Amino acid sequence: MSDSSESTKKEEVEEVTPEPEEQSDDSSEEEAAGDTDMDFLRNLFSSTLGLGSADKVLDELTMGGVAQYINSGKCKSTFANSAGIPDFRSPGTGLYANLQKYNLPYPEAIFQIDYFKKHPEPFFTLAKELYPGQFKPTICHYFIKMLKDKGLLRRCYTQNIDTLERVAGLEGEDLIEAHGTFYTSHCVSFCCRKEYNLDWMKEKIFSDDIPKCDKCSSLVKPDIVFFGENLPVRFFTSMKSDFPNCDLLIIMGTSLQVQPFASLVSRVSKSCPRLLINMEKAGQADPLFGLLGIGGGMDFDSDKAYRDVAHISTCDDGCLALADLLGWKVELEELVKKEHARIDSQGTKEKASDSKGAAAKTSAASVAPEPKKAE
Repeated sequence: MSDSSESTKKEEVEEVTPEPEEQSDDSSEEEAAGDTDMDFLRNLFSSTLGLGSADKVLDELTMGGVAQYINSGKCKSTFANSAGIPDFRSPGTGLYANLQKYNLPYPEAIFQIDYFKKHPEPFFTLAKELYPGQFKPTICHYFIKMLKDKGLLRRCYTQNIDTLERVAGLEGEDLIEAHGTFYTSHCVSFCCRKEYNLDWMKEKIFSDDIPKCDKCSSLVKPDIVFFGENLPVRFFTSMKSDFPNCDLLIIMGTSLQVQPFASLVSRVSKSCPRLLINMEKAGQADPLFGLLGIGGGMDFDSDKAYRDVAHISTCDDGCLALADLLGWKVELEELVKKEHARIDSQGTKEKASDSKGAAAKTSAASVAPEPKKAE
C-alpha cells in the first residue's frame, strides 16, 4: 500500500471537498463510505465488549511464517505496491529546476485542479518527464504478477499513477488505482467528458502541445487524482467487498499516514495476517485509533501480537526474499529478465520508427517544388 517510492516520494493525494459538478459520483462515494463507517463501529463495539475472537493462522511472525501460510493453499492476497519515479519537489533535481520558470506559488500547486485549469503548462512539463514508458516495472511489480498467475492475487490497491502495474501484466480488474492513472484521459468540461487513450495523450505531451479536446476545445487531463478531486468511486465500493474476504494482506513501501488509503489495513478481518515490507515499521497507531480505522493499528512487537509481520527492506529485496522462501526466486528473476528485454526491444523499435517518420517529414519538406512549365 504505497504513497512513496523506495528512494523518492510521490505527492500524497488526499480527499478534499468535492467540486459541485461531481455530485452524482459523490453520492455513490458517500454511500460507500457510510457503509464502511458502520463496519468500523461494529468492530469497535465488538472489540470493546469482547465479542468474537481472532484466530492465529501464522505458525510464526516472520517472513518464513508468511511463506508457509501461502504454500498451505489457504490464502489469496490483496495487494498494493510501490515503484520509483523522480521526486519533482527536491531542489537540485532536473525536474525541480525545469519547473522554476513557471513560478509555482508552491510545488504542490502543480497537482491542484484549480491551478491546473488556469495554468496547465507546469503539469504537462512534469508529465513529459514522468510519462509511462520512461520507467520499467520492478521486481515488486512482477512478484505481484506471479501471484496473479498462480491464482493467489485477489486485488492490487495502489496509489501509483505510472501504470507500471499494467505494464507488468496486471489488468483493470486486478487493479484499484486509488489516485488514478495516465492510462486514460478525459476532457475537464463536465458537459463533454470525452475520453482519450494513452497514445493520444502521449503524442500531445511529447509534441509540447497543451492537450485540448477536439470536441469542445477544453483542456484534457490524464485521469490522475488532483488535489480538489475525489478518489474514484470504485475505490470505495471495492474495498467494502474486498477486504473482509482477504486472507493475506501484503503492504509495501508506505508510511501508512495518508487517509483514506492508510485505513485499509484495518478493514481486513481480525484473523487476517498482515505483512509489511518497508524501510521502517509503519502503522503502529494508538489501539483506539486502530479500532476506528485511523492509522493502521499494526502490532509487531507487543505480547499480544499475533498476525502482523514487518520485513525491513526495500520492496524489491523483500519480494525477492519472499519469493525465495516460496521456491519462486529463479522463476521471478527469469520473468524480470525476460520482460525487461522485451520492453527494451520494443522501445528500440519505437525509437527507430519515430526516427524514420521524422526523417521522412524532413525529406518531404526539403524537396524543392518543380518549376512550372512555360506555356
